Amino acid sequence: MRAQTRHQIKQDAFSRVTIGAAEKTAHWSVEHKNALAIATAAVVLVVVAVAGGWYYLSAQDEKASFDMSQAVRTLEAQLRPPGAPAQPDVPSFTSVRERSDAAKKQFQAIVDKYPHTRTADMARYFLGVTSATAGDNAAAEGNFKAVASAGNKELASVAKLALASLYGNSNRTKDAVALYQDLIDHPTASVSKATAQLQLAELYQTSNQPLDAKRIYEQIKKDNPGPEAVQLATQKLTELK
Repeated sequence: MRAQTRHQIKQDAFSRVTIGAAEKTAHWSVEHKNALAIATAAVVLVVVAVAGGWYYLSAQDEKASFDMSQAVRTLEAQLRPPGAPAQPDVPSFTSVRERSDAAKKQFQAIVDKYPHTRTADMARYFLGVTSATAGDNAAAEGNFKAVASAGNKELASVAKLALASLYGNSNRTKDAVALYQDLIDHPTASVSKATAQLQLAELYQTSNQPLDAKRIYEQIKKDNPGPEAVQLATQKLTELK
């Protein structure tokens, strides 16, 4: 029983880290709407936190998860108004870019110190996010690719979704379409078929390919009994008229 309790404590501690990371990633996507798919990290990180048996915190991962919590807190730090002085005991930053750069150093330190942990894979994902914030698409691509090729399919699928978004926003439409199609053909708990379809249709819509977008939206309505995806697809079809 005590062993189970210790394991549960570790799971709960990791849950707090991942849920906080999920929330911050969602906020980041709102601030940077050109990276729409990044918000899906909120889904996978919560899945990671609650999926029993997926994540076992080894001694190294337990240490890495603590550092991860510090990096997430950096991403959550408040922004000071222009000209406002910093408070000694309250971390704050003057811009999203400054805050992102500070967090990036912390995520990189996790990767360097704990390279073979699953927490490091998550840190690499956020290195991709922070690199995209800084406009370093090459670094973002490299980090997302590294996570996409990692062993866990849930986090890998979200990295692929983020990479597809990066390609779509870098005029690499063909590469983006290929990734979205792969995700449609191989859905996971964190990136459903409908999620990938919606992102692909959005890409077609913003790339002035309304007929392809319409085809995908209509397919979503046909394949999904749930109201949310159907409602969104219907709304998007109305916009195309």
